[in-house]
Amino acid sequence: MNKSDKKTEWKCGADLVVAQLEEQQVKYVFGIPGAKIDRVFDSLEDSSIITVPVRLEANAGFMAGAIGRLTGKAGVALVTSGPGCSNLITSAATATSEGDPFVAIGGAVSRQDHLKQVHQTMDTVSMFRPVTKYSAEVTSSSAIAEVLSNGFRAAEFGRPGASFISLPMDIVNEPANGHVLSARLPSLGTAPQQEINEVSALIAQAKNPVLLLGLMASQPRNADAVRRLLTRSEIPVTSTYQAAGVIDQNHFSRFAGRVGLFNNQAGDQLLRNADLIITVGYSPVEYEPVKWNQGTARLVHIDVLPAETDSHYSPDIELIGDIAGTVDLLAEQINHRYALSHSTTLILQERQQQRELLAQKGRSLQQFAIHPLRLVRAMQDIVNSDVTLCVDMGSFHIWIARYLYSFRARQVLISNGQQTMGVALPWAIGAALVDPQRKVVSVSGDGGFMQSSMELETAVRLGVNILHIIWVDNCYNMVAIQEEKKYNRASGVDFGPIDFKAYAEAFGAKGFAVTSSETLESTLRAAMDVQGPAVVAIPVDYSANALLMSQLNMAEMF
Repeated sequence: MNKSDKKTEWKCGADLVVAQLEEQQVKYVFGIPGAKIDRVFDSLEDSSIITVPVRLEANAGFMAGAIGRLTGKAGVALVTSGPGCSNLITSAATATSEGDPFVAIGGAVSRQDHLKQVHQTMDTVSMFRPVTKYSAEVTSSSAIAEVLSNGFRAAEFGRPGASFISLPMDIVNEPANGHVLSARLPSLGTAPQQEINEVSALIAQAKNPVLLLGLMASQPRNADAVRRLLTRSEIPVTSTYQAAGVIDQNHFSRFAGRVGLFNNQAGDQLLRNADLIITVGYSPVEYEPVKWNQGTARLVHIDVLPAETDSHYSPDIELIGDIAGTVDLLAEQINHRYALSHSTTLILQERQQQRELLAQKGRSLQQFAIHPLRLVRAMQDIVNSDVTLCVDMGSFHIWIARYLYSFRARQVLISNGQQTMGVALPWAIGAALVDPQRKVVSVSGDGGFMQSSMELETAVRLGVNILHIIWVDNCYNMVAIQEEKKYNRASGVDFGPIDFKAYAEAFGAKGFAVTSSETLESTLRAAMDVQGPAVVAIPVDYSANALLMSQLNMAEMF
């Protein structure tokens, strides 16, 4: 770490904190001030960084996480002590599970009060440690830049995730000494050539090789390398939900779709049929190995980190290093295109027939409330390559992840590690700030929406160009379908209706409500044409949800 600033004397520690944030190329800080941290908010007023006040600290973390995922540079949330910090824990856990670089900064009582029973005393460093890559408190003003710099390095390097930094009130208020430290990150090399050669030999010998793409494969540079490998090899491929968009249209015919949650998809069939599985940027948190690995195939792990092995995930070869560079070296070893086996051909053909069926007949589902497949079909029409899609958690999440197509890496933001409810709207706000020229669509159930809907005010205040789609059924339906499967009844899942059109307009957003089957597409188009925040509520008929646990033939749904 080099010193990038000659200044050593600072009027207060908060000024050094902000100077280090500027060195880290931070453009936005999301949060809520309080007495223990307000000096940092005051210093931000004299900086190049834009402060975005939010309505709940967790949502500040989600907004920052979205910026981290889309830019590769850690987003930042700044909150006060006590519950201000504890409200960020879910955001940190989500960011670490989803591989999003995120730095959470929380205020704390003065160092002299740490062991006293004063208000908002809390051991936040210990609380954050299990859900972050780095958790530390600044205990001396001379260590401000060091702790911040290490927090950013941990959040951004390797497999990204969250860092937490605790700033005691006396540290930020009192004069400080120290240099701003440079923000350069080291570069990873590729995996050893000998091991790459061994993997290329396995590919040459395999009868049914399959690529399984994980969340790290969706980093744009890694996605480009995967596409080059597929061009040379034409190996069949599937992916977890978080790798949405890695497969482009040139390779779509060999893509068996995404896998996750319930083990019954074409991609699952491909994996069961494989004699060689190559995972790229995969983490078990995305889709447990016990769900897809039968233990009969040779297993290759390509990632920046060694595999977290268990009885269902013990790779034969691990290619550890820079993913894009390693995949490109592997592609250079491929000198022939893979000829599909009969069994693989049947699986891919069936998947293609399902896509065609949805395209042809999705609009034929005329019932009201709306069938999920018709809604997915309608959303496919508005989510073009220039639109970013942020998906919340609920049973709609499965319908979208399985049946909505994307051909741009990180076009779709999905939570599947923690399966966190309420992320879609704050993610959309963060995504819209990253690229104000790009329309952002977020989607949630009515349950998840109400966990972060207060941020509609933030969206209106910022003037971000987002459309939020609510799938309405007055129920925590993702829970309900699993309870019904296990117990033949649901419990604790029903709640009352809300006039979401009026609710959105109360915040100053434009509100829409689909009131008939015939008005679905026209209402969505009108909502998409709004410049600024808009919300559309769509009643959904989830009676076909039971098929999500067993469905392989989409024709049964029509």
